[in-house]
Amino acid sequence: MLSRTLFCLAAFSALSSTAFADTVWLKNGDRLTGTIKLLDSKKLLLQTDYGGSIPLSWDKVATLQRDQPVLVQRGEYEEDVEVKSLKPAGQGQVIVETAEQGAQTVPLASISQIVPPKPLLHDFTWKGNIDAALNYKRADKDTDDYDIDFKTQARHGMWRHNAQGSYDREKKDGAVSTDNWSLQYALDRFFNEKFFWQGRLSYDRDKVEDIARQRHVGTGPGYQLWDNELGSFSLTALLDRADYQYRDGDKDSFYSVSMKWDYNRYVYGQTVQLFTTGEVGRPLDNTADFSLDTDLGLRYKVTNWASLNLKASKQLVSGAKGSLNETQYSAGIGVTW
Repeated sequence: MLSRTLFCLAAFSALSSTAFADTVWLKNGDRLTGTIKLLDSKKLLLQTDYGGSIPLSWDKVATLQRDQPVLVQRGEYEEDVEVKSLKPAGQGQVIVETAEQGAQTVPLASISQIVPPKPLLHDFTWKGNIDAALNYKRADKDTDDYDIDFKTQARHGMWRHNAQGSYDREKKDGAVSTDNWSLQYALDRFFNEKFFWQGRLSYDRDKVEDIARQRHVGTGPGYQLWDNELGSFSLTALLDRADYQYRDGDKDSFYSVSMKWDYNRYVYGQTVQLFTTGEVGRPLDNTADFSLDTDLGLRYKVTNWASLNLKASKQLVSGAKGSLNETQYSAGIGVTW
């Protein structure tokens, strides 16, 4: 009796998971089931439990079915429309059902993007990446160069935790030309899916430049322009308390206003990721003219978790007692989760 009950439960579970799965029919007659992650750059990503994330050429898709809501963009410059469901139709077509216009049959070629919406109230989610670039050279001029960066983000409900850090060291012929590290933590409290309030702490240590230490404590409003399978983009305005300590022992403390940005965007079906993060600020007194700290780069995903990356970093403090003007370029490998 117990074995029969367990068998029935297993069968019901399998049928339930199949019933809620998305289905894609290809023009060659194949039928695939899974979860549609996104359509972008003419690549449809289907997440399966038998083959992981499978990229499908959009022009090879005959039709598809999804019973859960998605955001659909028709035309490159059109706005996203929330679609209640996608139903199979004839070859190269799909039935799109919206609350405003009901069911309509449209050609697949007219759809440029499909993105499942993210709920405002999340269960616990955690994502991040670690990038490393190492250069060890022995020749007429010996070079040791290390560049390690991490960034992670955890969200539960209306709260989002952000942490990032970096370590850079370069040594040529026994002389250290770069030696610095930094840590930053920020806590976001969302009021709705777009607006949030952030509190931020950061610390920078540099053993080479004139500004040896930087401490920042700031708070201010932020706006999440988007956050979905294609990437995310947020802006934050901060009122900041900064403390500078120079190599000669002098110190400066002042208030400043700053603008932070955090942008990343996948292209070519989540194969290549463009990213930039940074902050530009201006003191409210004459301690400095302005400050800039930014990264710009791209990642190429080799597997679901491994990537190759290229990055340019710039850190600048203009008009302060101690100068700071560093530009670094790196290429390396990374891990993403």
